Amino acid sequence: MAQSRRTSSGVPSRMAGRHTSVRHPLVPTWWRDACGAFVWASMLMVVALWVIGGGVQALASMGTGLTSIGRLTGLVASDLLLIQVLLMARIPLAERTYGQDELARRHRWVGFSSFNLMVVHIVTITLGYAATSPKGLWGTIVDLVLNYPGMLLAVAGTVALVMVTVISIKAARSRLRYESWHLLHLYAYVGVGLALPHQLWTGKEFLTSALGTVFWWTLWAAAAASVLIWRVGQPLWRSLRHQLVVEEVRSESDTVTTVVMRGRNLNRLPVRAGQFLQWRFLNGPGFTRAHPYSLSAAPDGRTLRITAAHLGDGSAGLASLRPGTKVLFEGPYGRLHEGVRSRRKVLLLASGIGITPMRALLESFDQRPGDVTLVHRVRSDEDRIFVNELSALAASRKARFFVVTGRRANGRPSWLPEHAAHLGDVEALRQLVPDVANHDVFICGSPGWMDAAEQAVISSGVPSENVHIERFTY
Repeated sequence: MAQSRRTSSGVPSRMAGRHTSVRHPLVPTWWRDACGAFVWASMLMVVALWVIGGGVQALASMGTGLTSIGRLTGLVASDLLLIQVLLMARIPLAERTYGQDELARRHRWVGFSSFNLMVVHIVTITLGYAATSPKGLWGTIVDLVLNYPGMLLAVAGTVALVMVTVISIKAARSRLRYESWHLLHLYAYVGVGLALPHQLWTGKEFLTSALGTVFWWTLWAAAAASVLIWRVGQPLWRSLRHQLVVEEVRSESDTVTTVVMRGRNLNRLPVRAGQFLQWRFLNGPGFTRAHPYSLSAAPDGRTLRITAAHLGDGSAGLASLRPGTKVLFEGPYGRLHEGVRSRRKVLLLASGIGITPMRALLESFDQRPGDVTLVHRVRSDEDRIFVNELSALAASRKARFFVVTGRRANGRPSWLPEHAAHLGDVEALRQLVPDVANHDVFICGSPGWMDAAEQAVISSGVPSENVHIERFTY
């Protein structure tokens, strides 16, 4: 592991006009606790409404007890389903508080919990009705589906949610192309929408309690409004306002493409170096599928630049874009930006294409000589990108820049290459950055490598709250 040579090439002119006019409001520290309190309060409210409605008393007999348990699990499942929608509704305060990667992990956990409770709801409510009906089990099932208001829609919604849950299991997710998974995942909204009439028309808590009616209508309205505003309205408004078009497409290597876009009033777009956006290029079939790409240069108020490896059809298609292609976008998203920095010294750790947000951060950070260290791990010298830009940036900003080359070490989770496998992960990190414990650390790369790098950083004495990671796979 040797420090890279710094070239004498000048820093690109775009670096001189970094984007500084947009104010980025800080999220109050209590907001994270408030979000958690809201989730727990909503579930407590659901349980309280069930108790007020006689749910506990109904447990006295087998039939009514099963029905009561079915109602409770169904209500909690519905509450979690709506929380799940809110988690991924791109609500700005939630995005700035948690970051999209953490929101996605919570969304996944809440989703599986909701699905499991929904299964319990279906089983217990059916058995409870059957226990008090002369029609028997199968007769009760037919009666519920065909004769109860909204039940056919609920069955269709359940099928959609089952499909989404199955493809969200890691084993199934890994077998699908990203584009296919993304399209199928949208059926979750269909499932949620189809379940609404069933609850409104047959749910006891909707029909007999004014407080319950207000609570559920408010929660449903908040979820629907959040999706319409932040997933549909704001992206359309920003895309129309800034009118992005492709200005330049260039190849960084055989498998990496950079796209530069120009637009109107980009100095008013609240985007920071290190963040990512969801992009749709209007160049033909497939434009409806958004793809997350990080900015690979600090915003300058005139252009936005992304760089992506050809990992799928969407990213490979960037190479065929033509100047003038119109662009729709959502965002910005992510907490991998200077706003989360709390220390003067910063370590940027990147592997492979994860160098893109790190290059933008290196360009944008307020820094004194020696404050910032960038470590880039690549499989081979041929896989390096931004060679001249990174060298020029490091020289102009008086930053330390190291390139770590080689395949990852085998036999243990490690961020090191094979030729350095004799070193401990912490030992090697401290050789490069002796005072690493006093740094904020930003990490981006492949999932396994990031996990190993994070563990090495924390074991080196960096508090977990000073380690900043953005993951794009879940």
